[in-house]
Amino acid sequence: MTFGRRNLIHGARILAAVMAMLFGIVSAMAQNISIGTGGTGGVYYPLGGGMAAVLSKYVSGMQATAEVTGGSVANLQLIGTGKPYIGMTMADAGQDAYRGENKFAGKKVLVRTLMIMYPNRMHVVTIDGTGISKISDLKGKRVSTGSPGSATEVMAFRVIEAAGLDKDRDMTRERLGVAESVNAVKDRKIDAFFWVGGLPTAAVTDLANTPGIKLKMIDHADLVPAMNRKYGNLYVRDAIPMSIYRGMEADNHQATVMNLLVTHQDMDDKTAYNIVKTIFEKRDDLIAVHKEAANFKLENQKAAASPIPFHPGAEKYFSEKGVKLN
Repeated sequence: MTFGRRNLIHGARILAAVMAMLFGIVSAMAQNISIGTGGTGGVYYPLGGGMAAVLSKYVSGMQATAEVTGGSVANLQLIGTGKPYIGMTMADAGQDAYRGENKFAGKKVLVRTLMIMYPNRMHVVTIDGTGISKISDLKGKRVSTGSPGSATEVMAFRVIEAAGLDKDRDMTRERLGVAESVNAVKDRKIDAFFWVGGLPTAAVTDLANTPGIKLKMIDHADLVPAMNRKYGNLYVRDAIPMSIYRGMEADNHQATVMNLLVTHQDMDDKTAYNIVKTIFEKRDDLIAVHKEAANFKLENQKAAASPIPFHPGAEKYFSEKGVKLN
């Protein structure tokens, strides 16, 4: 082998070693964040995908990915592992995790709020021909109360309880996500389902637009006081406008709870700050993904709206924007 060729091979090896070292440094600097969302038929998943894209694009060194999950409870359980997760949750499930109650009995999660997102509306959905026009009519029916690990299930149980029904004895209960629930209604395998989500929810829109089916939304706002007496002031009387879903003949008077974006208390302040700052500064990008992002508002960031304390990194951003959380 000639001297020049040996030098060339030696130089190539040095270059390869340097490149490997640089790749290792860059990999170590990269920050991977997973976003716990929900099922594909709801709002959490597309919105989480939009957040992942925005954070990956605008936060230096961050690579964010959205994960399909069972929903709020599952997201809180993932955060409880201490791994780099942020997650979407309804305030009631978040309160349970923070306090170590109900589904989190003995398994308190060290969770902190990054931001208040948007209001989540309880949908109690059926169609013409089921004989259901009020919550008490669910007795003896086949009903989906939401997928396991979802806050839909948490809130559905509370609505059923407030109505004086027993979730196990008074109905044949299924545990389906919103997309699966819609398919089951179409196939006449269930009579009604519960779903808590933003407006509009794609799967409910699909059901409303199905030929030969007339959507019915069941009022239950009158149950909010009983729910709040037992679980705290988490719920408000609200209405889904009749213009949201085809076939509605009047506004649907229902219970609403707020959505939170949360993380583990051990997330470093700088990362939490950058996440919140980017989501608010790039809100228009997220509105293009789902219009519920228009409800990401600084004026909605109040300690009273979250049963979980805010993360210090989030507090820093809101303080800079002149927001007083307390």
